[in-house]
Amino acid sequence: MAIDDLLDEHEQSERVLQWLRNNGAGLIGGIALGLAAIGGWKWWEHRGVQQNLDMATQYQAAIDAIEGKDKTAEAKVKALADGSSYHAMAALELARSQVDAKQNAAALATLRGIHSNDPAIMQVVNLRVARLLIDSKQADAALKLVADANTPSGIEVRGDAHLALGQKEQARTAYSEALAKLDVASPHRRLLELKLTEVGGTPAKPEAKS
Repeated sequence: MAIDDLLDEHEQSERVLQWLRNNGAGLIGGIALGLAAIGGWKWWEHRGVQQNLDMATQYQAAIDAIEGKDKTAEAKVKALADGSSYHAMAALELARSQVDAKQNAAALATLRGIHSNDPAIMQVVNLRVARLLIDSKQADAALKLVADANTPSGIEVRGDAHLALGQKEQARTAYSEALAKLDVASPHRRLLELKLTEVGGTPAKPEAKS
């Protein structure tokens, strides 16, 4: 190896050492920050898991209270985080138990207190509210809730609302549409056919699959 090469290597080493002297504190600080960030992420991740576990425990306690007809059931449902799936599911179960107990007004209040970003959950909520409104002689309000429904259940409830308002032709149309969308093997099909017959309609025979 030539002397010039050795001098070049020595000079490069000195430059590296000098850079470390000048920037070592910052480098160590950066590493420390990186480690702290990793530690913080792990802490946050653990915290999220723990919160979910706590929420699941609260949810189960609420369900147990509902099933046991405990007077604290409503309070336990309300204690669940508003907008969470746990709150929505527990509130739906509470409303069902209130309907079973003939407490329709309380069930309506429970259902109307559900807020969720999940369209599927809100669809279920709106259908249950609509059915309760029909039972409460508020078919007009129920009809507004299901005006744009496109599922068999939603269209059926629209038919129920029309029927409650004495609008048999519209009810007939809705029941026929619901039947057309309903699976041939659905056990609910017979009930829908009966509803259609009662308003003067004739259930179409489902096409046989080839």
